Amino acid sequence: MFSPRTTPWPLVALFTAGYLAPYLLPTVVGRLDAGLPLTATQAGAVGSALLLSSASAGFSLASRVERIGARTLARIGLTLAVLGYGGAALAGSVPAVVAGAVLGGFGSGTATTVAATRIAAQADPHRASAFGLLGVSALAGAVYLTVPHLGAGHGQPLAAIALTALAVWPLTGRLPGRTAPAPARRDDAPSRRLPHLRSGLVLAAAMPCWSLVQNSLWGVSGRIGLTQAHLSEAAVGAVFAVALGAGLVGVLGAGALGPRLGRALPIGGGTVLIAGCIVVSASATGLGSFAAGEIAWNALYPIVLSYLIGLAASLDPRGRWAVLVGSASSLGTAAGPLTGSVLSAQAGFPAMGLVLGAALLVVAVPMTVVALHTGGRPLLPGAVRRRGGTPAAVVAATTGAPNGPVPQIGAPEQPVVDIPVDTPAPPTRSAYDTAGPRRAAGMTGAGD
Repeated sequence: MFSPRTTPWPLVALFTAGYLAPYLLPTVVGRLDAGLPLTATQAGAVGSALLLSSASAGFSLASRVERIGARTLARIGLTLAVLGYGGAALAGSVPAVVAGAVLGGFGSGTATTVAATRIAAQADPHRASAFGLLGVSALAGAVYLTVPHLGAGHGQPLAAIALTALAVWPLTGRLPGRTAPAPARRDDAPSRRLPHLRSGLVLAAAMPCWSLVQNSLWGVSGRIGLTQAHLSEAAVGAVFAVALGAGLVGVLGAGALGPRLGRALPIGGGTVLIAGCIVVSASATGLGSFAAGEIAWNALYPIVLSYLIGLAASLDPRGRWAVLVGSASSLGTAAGPLTGSVLSAQAGFPAMGLVLGAALLVVAVPMTVVALHTGGRPLLPGAVRRRGGTPAAVVAATTGAPNGPVPQIGAPEQPVVDIPVDTPAPPTRSAYDTAGPRRAAGMTGAGD
């Protein structure tokens, strides 16, 4: 299914290191609440600050990866992650933990920015992002199974993130260095502008809401399992590990399926199913309902996310929309823990689930429209599609096929060169005869 020779493993590892903090958010927030003098809402606010710092790194560095160099920027981000998360894991005071979490979040966001930019430049960005989601899901599942057995305290999950960044640092040597900018030319000006501007803006506006809903539940899932479903920390960790394992299976399925269904059906239909899973998980009162909601949700979430990443990457081969949409998504991710904490504190977990599910159904509409407009079911080469009344021939957006549009009908034509070809002159009428045996020369018939 996947060829090792074409898999960008350094980018997969960098993607894993950058995304690990959001994946471990429930245990990070839960242990901050239990191990430090913080309320549940305050612990959620710390988690939101971490993710907001990560999002700010994406916004500030999206256009500077090529100029600074992917290798240099990735090493800076991983170093900040090691120092920030490691310092927060060892600190005992709340201000030091918050400062370390914010610094580490900026490092995670920097690593994610480099990974997203380079993945977008791959021939098959969906494949590379699927591998990244596989890596982070597997690692997060292992952490969830291990942390409950390492004792109480807030430091264990933060230390796991720091150690992951430290382990990935040597792999950055295979990333490219600084790319010298090519001399600007007048005909290159259109390529510097963001393509698919309207679709990109709609997707960038929808993704924060989509991510906010996901992380609003994810940030309080640990508390739902402990307080409402009355499970132990070990049982909750086991459910999370199985759920992330289901996510691995889902990503493998998405990688095998590829673009066969386009992007609209996985994004739209998957988001609707996720809304139902959120309602089930938020209203869980026992192991069965809690496990069912969390496992189904975590199986669907990375599938839809991988298609969304692929959709954003397909909007611009230089990766600018991938980074901008990812950073916008991080804003929603950052607000998720605090939003979930406030909603659950004010209305309770079941009502929070209903509100989040309804919001997800609303935001599914514009994302599906963008997927249909720019990345739906692949068309056959030369197929014609009307967009805004202007007919255009579009090449199928499949792996290995060119992604650029065929010139629109009505565009200025290329000059036609007439090439003379020598052809024999058509035979004269006298060269034809009646059908049948030809008479030999000198022979006469009976009537001659």
